[in-house]
Amino acid sequence: MTLQDIYLWLDRMAPFDTQESFDNSGMLLGHPSQEVRRVFFTLDVTPAALDEADDFGADLIISHHPLIFHPLTHLREDDSQARILCRMIRRSMGLICAHTNLDRAPGGINDVLLETCGLQLTYASGYVRAGRLRVPMPVNTLRTYLEKKLGAPVRIMGNGTEAPVTTIALSSGAGSEFWPQALECGAQVFLSGEIRHHHALEMNRQGIIAAEAGHDATEKPVNSQSNVHSVKRG
Repeated sequence: MTLQDIYLWLDRMAPFDTQESFDNSGMLLGHPSQEVRRVFFTLDVTPAALDEADDFGADLIISHHPLIFHPLTHLREDDSQARILCRMIRRSMGLICAHTNLDRAPGGINDVLLETCGLQLTYASGYVRAGRLRVPMPVNTLRTYLEKKLGAPVRIMGNGTEAPVTTIALSSGAGSEFWPQALECGAQVFLSGEIRHHHALEMNRQGIIAAEAGHDATEKPVNSQSNVHSVKRG
């Protein structure tokens, strides 16, 4: 299997031409004809992640967040980003990033987050999903429930309704700008990785509870569905 084969497989699942204009998803490092036998999945290409990929003998890293986001002016190894890229080049290791295209794709980040939270889908549009809880619960119980599902602290912002919560809208990562869609689908709670203060205030005025779980916690479930670290072939 080649780097291009894997790129095309990802493109069928989460088309790269659906990424936002500010994004830099796609094949960022390597040659399309390069043979790939081991793949390492990660949210971010950090030195620690690269150490794991190297120990595993990966030929390719697939990351959610692009390692190269802005144009590079140099590859000096006293720069942390350039140091990672130089290590990967010396190892002939490819890099494919699937960011906003994977966030919005069917079966992508937000669908996996919805499933992880144990919600039954009622609404899907762009970067937002909403679903019903199998058992309605008060806000304090919901906080504990979400923390257990996500494995991270959840910050509740605003009082909202005193009635049991039945429907949650969500958008992974830094998705608080999409909160108005929670109104559209009748959700009492909007969950995201990062909630901006002015968004939380407006949600509170509209009677919606904001739930902030951290950027990583709302995106890492998709890594778990990719066998956490790696897929081996050959």
